[in-house]
Amino acid sequence: MRLATILPENGTGAVAAVSVDARDWVSLHDFLSFFGVRELSANPTAPLSSFLPVLMPRFSEFTRKINDWPEHGRVFQGRGGRTFRAKRFFPPVLRPSAFRNFYAFEQHVRTARSRRGLDMIQAWYELPVFYFSNPNSLIGDDGAIAAPAGSNELDFGLALGVVIGDRVRNVSPDEAWRCVAGFTVINDFGARDLQRTEMSIGLGPTKAKDFATAVGPVLVTRDEIADKIENEGISLEMRARLNGRELSHGNSNTLFHSLPKMIAQASRDADLFAGDLIGTGTVGTGCILELTPEHTGGWLKPGDTIELDIERIGVLRTRVTARQ
Repeated sequence: MRLATILPENGTGAVAAVSVDARDWVSLHDFLSFFGVRELSANPTAPLSSFLPVLMPRFSEFTRKINDWPEHGRVFQGRGGRTFRAKRFFPPVLRPSAFRNFYAFEQHVRTARSRRGLDMIQAWYELPVFYFSNPNSLIGDDGAIAAPAGSNELDFGLALGVVIGDRVRNVSPDEAWRCVAGFTVINDFGARDLQRTEMSIGLGPTKAKDFATAVGPVLVTRDEIADKIENEGISLEMRARLNGRELSHGNSNTLFHSLPKMIAQASRDADLFAGDLIGTGTVGTGCILELTPEHTGGWLKPGDTIELDIERIGVLRTRVTARQ
């Protein structure tokens, strides 16, 4: 299934929705009610995260129903149900309770450290590490961002996002995939000049990553990508384009620390909740810092459009504007 939080055409507020064909969406609350699901919020505009625990055990069942939607849709509309087009895509989960961003691709870590004059350290190979980013500064597809105050080195970051499907704690790597509701695209924007200063102090990143992260356009459920998962690995092609020019090409199968190990680490002595967002961190070559501004035509600037494309999920587009 492809899930999203959208603003419908002629709508006035965000709606958690499920894609029923290439263009049309149905309110997730209406969709599940139509198929007789009882354990739903009384609020038809409940956030997408509230539906995930209900969906998790039945992903394959509902995916089959969507495949048969031409038949189901006639009955749905005959009962007064309606479909709609999306005018705008918000982040799939509007405000997750937590956003943990890992640092798990060796090529990126090695190159980023070398740019700061640092060698790799053994501890990185032994432990998947993350920082807490800002869950309240997420933007959706086709959103606009500006560099934060005092920065002249705005960068993108091509990352795979994982959304947790239910409340869990102390998950083992063997159990971790069962905790995943699905996958999305993350653009982990950063202000590299601010980040250098923060990291030199020994804490961070903080304000260098606080201002905006793009997420979306959709959440693709785990069952749709099951054939791309083998043991702890997942293989998805990842690309970044700046103003139509491809800059980055990587694959999630180059992760040094697997997603199951990241989830296990994140949940150690801590609760993860439905809708929580986990990022892999930037894939190798997936940012200007690695590629160098000399190769890319400079840091991101007003007028630029950056597109991140991950196989099976879609394209996340962001526009860069001048700071107001």
